[in-house]
Amino acid sequence: MRGISLSTVWRWLDADALRPWRYHSWIFPRAPDFESKAGVVLDLYQGIWQDARLGPDCYVISADEKTSIQARCRRHPPAPCRSGQAMRVEQEYLRRGALAYLAALDVYWGKVIGHVSQRTGKDAFDELVRRVMGQEPYASARRVFWIVDNGSSHQPTTFPQRLRERYSNAVAVHLPVHASWLNQIEIYFSIVQRKVLTPNDFPDTEAVLDRLVRFQDHYNLQARPFDWTFTREKLESWCRRLKFAA
Repeated sequence: MRGISLSTVWRWLDADALRPWRYHSWIFPRAPDFESKAGVVLDLYQGIWQDARLGPDCYVISADEKTSIQARCRRHPPAPCRSGQAMRVEQEYLRRGALAYLAALDVYWGKVIGHVSQRTGKDAFDELVRRVMGQEPYASARRVFWIVDNGSSHQPTTFPQRLRERYSNAVAVHLPVHASWLNQIEIYFSIVQRKVLTPNDFPDTEAVLDRLVRFQDHYNLQARPFDWTFTREKLESWCRRLKFAA
C-alpha cells in the first residue's frame, strides 16, 4: 500500500460513490410523550383535531424564531461568479450587530407573517401573535392552532394560558422536545437561510431587516402550502422500527 498515492485513493473513493467523511447527526427521541405529542401535530397538518375533521373556519399556524442573524460586513466586497468560478467571499468581516426574525406560517395556505426584532423573548413573540391574531381570517376564526416548540418565549407551562387569555379562539399545541424538524416554519427558515442570508454580507442590521421584509413580501406573492407527507401512520411505523432497533 505504500506505493498508492493519495490521488489514487481519492479516485477510488469517488468512483465508488463513497464519502466516509460525510455523516448525518441526529438525536434519538427520549421523551416518553414523543409519539403522542408528535401525532397531534401531524393530525393538524392533515386537518384533524381530536379525531374530527376541522372546518374551513379553522387554521393552523406554525411559528418560531430565527435567532442571532448577524450583519457581517466583509472587509472586501465579494467577487461575483463567472464561467468556471463560484462567487468568492472574503473570510474576514466586521460585526455590525444582530437581529431575530420571528415568523408564523399558515400551514393550509402557505402565507408567512413575521417581524424582525432586536431581541427574542416573550414580548417579541407576543408581538408576532398579535400581528397574526389581529387580522382576518384569524381574528374571527373558530379556532387557530399555534404549533410551537418548547422555547423560553412560548414554553408549555405559561404560553397556553397566556394565549388563551388574550385570544379565546387560539389553542397552543407544543411539539415534543427535540422535534423542531416537525415544525413546518423551519422549512421556511431554511429557504430564508439559503436565499436571503447566504452569503452573509450586510453593512448593518438595517440592510438585514430590509432584505428579510422584501423577501417575505415576495414569497407571499407565490406562496403555497408545503407538500408535507409525514403522517401519524408513518410516525407510528417509524417509532416501531426505533423500538425494535433499540
